[in-house]
Amino acid sequence: MELDIQCEELNGPKWTKLVSSMKECKSIRLDDCSLSTSSCEDLSSVLSTNQSLTELKLNNNELGDSGVELLCKGLLNPSCNLQKLWLQNCSLTEACCKSLRSVLGTKQSLKELHLGDNKLGTSGVKLLCQGLMDPNCKLQKLQLEYCELTPDNLEILSSALRAKSTLKEINLSNNDLGDASIKLLCQGLMDPNCKLQSLQLESCGITQAACGDLSTVLGTKPSLTELCIGENKIGDAGVALLCQGLLNPNCKIEKLWLWECGLSANSCKDLVGVISTKETLRELSLVGNDLGDAGMEFLCQGLKDPKATVQELWLRDCGFTAACCKSISSVFSTNKNLKELHIGGSEIGDAGVQVLCEGLMHPNCNMQSLWLVMSGLTAACCGALAAVLKAKPCLKELELSNNSLEDTGVRELCEAVRHPNCQLQQLVLYDIFWNSEVDDELKLLEETKPGLKVVS
Repeated sequence: MELDIQCEELNGPKWTKLVSSMKECKSIRLDDCSLSTSSCEDLSSVLSTNQSLTELKLNNNELGDSGVELLCKGLLNPSCNLQKLWLQNCSLTEACCKSLRSVLGTKQSLKELHLGDNKLGTSGVKLLCQGLMDPNCKLQKLQLEYCELTPDNLEILSSALRAKSTLKEINLSNNDLGDASIKLLCQGLMDPNCKLQSLQLESCGITQAACGDLSTVLGTKPSLTELCIGENKIGDAGVALLCQGLLNPNCKIEKLWLWECGLSANSCKDLVGVISTKETLRELSLVGNDLGDAGMEFLCQGLKDPKATVQELWLRDCGFTAACCKSISSVFSTNKNLKELHIGGSEIGDAGVQVLCEGLMHPNCNMQSLWLVMSGLTAACCGALAAVLKAKPCLKELELSNNSLEDTGVRELCEAVRHPNCQLQQLVLYDIFWNSEVDDELKLLEETKPGLKVVS
């Protein structure tokens, strides 16, 4: 049994009735429900008595330190078997971290702890790391995004990585750490005992100076399959350093996020080798970098290589025009692995989309999700898109928001979605204006086409 309530104020008789129903739940989600310290006493009792409860989500509630201390009493009960705990944005400070340390050091069932958007600070995170290093701690996933970590935390975090082979994923994004801190972190990552699989360091004040250390980690730690360092100004020089590690045979990277890193077409030239030779790579994000058409041409060279295995490619807001669409279309006709492409936020226009559709129609193309948000499109390209929808049942998601498709364009898409061969599951049309008749047509389409969701 699962309980999932969001954005609803829970108090009085309603809360009392709800608490009684929690005693048999395996999963409880109460995000944005105006819970407070007083609610935590009841939740603590549920934790103490419900041995089936394995997941508890309490994000975006004003629980405060005293509320979490009450929860910890329940968590420390021998009957509690909780595995995953979310306390993001719950007005926590370092004052509750001593109690959380006790939980980490005693509750072997706890595998995930999410504490993002809380002002835990340097001393609070140090306490958590003490619990993390306890031999009884079996935590696999730790989320500390927006927790006001400082460079002073990185030495003990590095020690925790060395000591805790069970830890598989850590998120330190949106903390002002800097290059020297990343160097310390990498020392822990290099330890043979560290088996980390996912490292998230987005918006951490990293520059190209830290990329050499990260490259060494990539080239020596086959366990590391996900690296997210978006919104760090590493530049082309930083990517060149990372590529040295990525090209190492020991590197088994699957997911690489480099969004808003101050990159140009030169980085794409370096990434060609990674895309064309790294057969483990499945997902690449270069969103918000000024790559231009020249950058896309380089990426397409890599994607057309028979060894390229990228399945998801995120390239929003990268400064493309219709000029690069012929190369993208060529990728569609040769690459059977590419399943999801995000190229919105660039003025590729109707002419560009019509060229893309030629490739999408090719028998080799297995595209499942295509995002063309804010691409300067009008009704003129909807005929070509409609032909793709009718011919390619593999296409499950089409995002066309913020384009001037007008009534005629939307109607043409509706007609294509009604076709028996179309298996579209989600059509996204935010900020597109149509008349009431088209609105009725879209509603009827959802009712009559099983599995379809129109988002507008």
